[in-house]
Amino acid sequence: MSAQRLLHIQDHLKIKKNNFPDHKMSQSPLTTHILNTAQGIPAAHVTVSVVRLEDKAWREIARGVTNSDGRCPGLLTSETFVPGIYKMKFAVDEYWQSLNLASFYPYIEVVFNISDASQKYHIALLLSPFSYSTYRGS
Repeated sequence: MSAQRLLHIQDHLKIKKNNFPDHKMSQSPLTTHILNTAQGIPAAHVTVSVVRLEDKAWREIARGVTNSDGRCPGLLTSETFVPGIYKMKFAVDEYWQSLNLASFYPYIEVVFNISDASQKYHIALLLSPFSYSTYRGS
């Protein structure tokens, strides 16, 4: 088992053991989770930006970096989350470079429509160096 995988398991167990919920993660109406399916680990330290289409132009409204669990808590507040067309950009090239791996995709953009801002939206990204898949999770 790789040292990186062991560190992730150790971090995960500490979170479970202490049972401290991440309040920012539960408060954000938009969340994400990135999993490196090639190695079976969360994708930590990936820069994620959220942009919204406003007056026919994209405007960045949030930016964050995934934690050791591949999540990016606290991206938005309910006040900044309104109906519209959004895009999440995942800077995956730097992530793969940090693992000394080449990637076909320098970044991944997922565009989605928010019609009801009172709902919670979760964008999951399953990632490998040469493919990806995304879906709306819960």
